[in-house]
Amino acid sequence: MVKIVGKTAYYTFLGFLGLLVLAILSTLFPIPGNFQMLVVQSGSMEPNIQTGSVVVMRPAADYGVGDVITFGPVTKTKPPTTHRIISAQDEGYTTKGDANENVDPKTVARRDVLGKVLFHVPYFGFVLDFARQPLGFALIIGVPAAIIIGDELRKIFVEVKRLVKEKKQKNVPVG
Repeated sequence: MVKIVGKTAYYTFLGFLGLLVLAILSTLFPIPGNFQMLVVQSGSMEPNIQTGSVVVMRPAADYGVGDVITFGPVTKTKPPTTHRIISAQDEGYTTKGDANENVDPKTVARRDVLGKVLFHVPYFGFVLDFARQPLGFALIIGVPAAIIIGDELRKIFVEVKRLVKEKKQKNVPVG
């Protein structure tokens, strides 16, 4: 029973680690027209979307009032903005953060919309940002990988030891 629980925990951990790596890679290499993941940097959408959440978005053919969209340039110095559409005009959308009292000063041009937010994962962005740092990468990816490699090396050593013991027993003359 303990062995089954241990194996289940081990493979669950491996699965989580694999999903974490995929999530990190998907934020580094966004594919146009596909799902994208971005980390929310401010509290303008709280309490609905907390700072540090990861938003998963996808471009849509059209956006309507009430949709939460992400817009603006994606650069290292200025992240895109995620706000709710409160009205739509021919030239674009009027947006507002849920926590803001005033609407955004500029109308968002339709071409500047990156996508509609499909869902968000609270606080997961903190993990992704930490994993992008050298220390975070070492702790979140490197240490578990070293543990897995060490466990596999231990299994190989035990198997080799067992095979050597079997071979010795076969070569011992029976008295």
